[in-house]
Amino acid sequence: MGFADLLDEVGGFGRFQMIHVALLSIPGLLMASQNLLNNFTAGVPEHHCRIPNITAALNESTAALLRAFIPLDSSRTPSKCTRYTDAQWHLITDKPSHTNATELQTEACAEGWTYDKTEFISSIVSEWDLVCTLRSLKQMSQTIYMGGVLTGAIIFGGLSDRFGRKAMLIWSYFQLAVLGTFTALSPSYVAYCIFRFLTGMSVSGVILNAVSLSECLARTLVGTISSFFFTFGQMILAGVAYSLKDWRKIHVAIGLPFFIFFFYSWWYSESARWLVLNGRSEEALKHLHRVAKINGKPEMTEKITLEVILHLLWKSKFLVTL
Repeated sequence: MGFADLLDEVGGFGRFQMIHVALLSIPGLLMASQNLLNNFTAGVPEHHCRIPNITAALNESTAALLRAFIPLDSSRTPSKCTRYTDAQWHLITDKPSHTNATELQTEACAEGWTYDKTEFISSIVSEWDLVCTLRSLKQMSQTIYMGGVLTGAIIFGGLSDRFGRKAMLIWSYFQLAVLGTFTALSPSYVAYCIFRFLTGMSVSGVILNAVSLSECLARTLVGTISSFFFTFGQMILAGVAYSLKDWRKIHVAIGLPFFIFFFYSWWYSESARWLVLNGRSEEALKHLHRVAKINGKPEMTEKITLEVILHLLWKSKFLVTL
């Protein structure tokens, strides 16, 4: 009898496995959100150079003031990255002239930008002016996050082999909850990128160890259900982002639920296969007995003994030497 057969003996896909599938899949609702978060938190709102404060006292509409301070680009819309060096008051009443407008001197947005808050109340773009010459930093934040995902796959893969799947999954939930939430408190762009990198690492830790802990389950079924949760999670993210429209609030809304996942993850059972291969056969025996009882097969606790576990351990080591 192989180890896979032993797992089938304690209940196949029973009550324990169904509970495990549900608890492992629910975090998938927000895992997709972490990957796609940049689409909303780094949204680029409509913007133009900030108009000097001296114009605030003028009895003119915003559109009229824009004509006096902001040139039009090739698409005949207000420029996003330049303004007139000197106010062109005659453009408020005169019809715009293509020739005259192109001859007027312009400069970069020395006093910052004004952002439209209809679509996004706040994003990291408007928070740290990641527009015009700094526009590339918007994409850089997502690249840094994906770098964290890659680094986490390397680091957590090795750590889970050493310390166990359950321990690393619990830690990954905790790291994701703390860092994902604290990202909302980022005082600078650099701090934001550091938080996102570490969050990406924990995302890999969750995915890798959640799959490893599904050894007692039908992995094809687990993968299919998880995919559904990931897809549905994307719709949840769209709803959250549309409702909040503030990047800090979105990070809090996506990060806080992982504290719940962290607390209930202590219920998980460690991988019995990992326990056996690491010489912790007695713990593996307790795990298998627990699964059998939850699945309504208490008689298996007498059939599965420490001798059976040790035999499987010897058999696995023998096959490795071959």
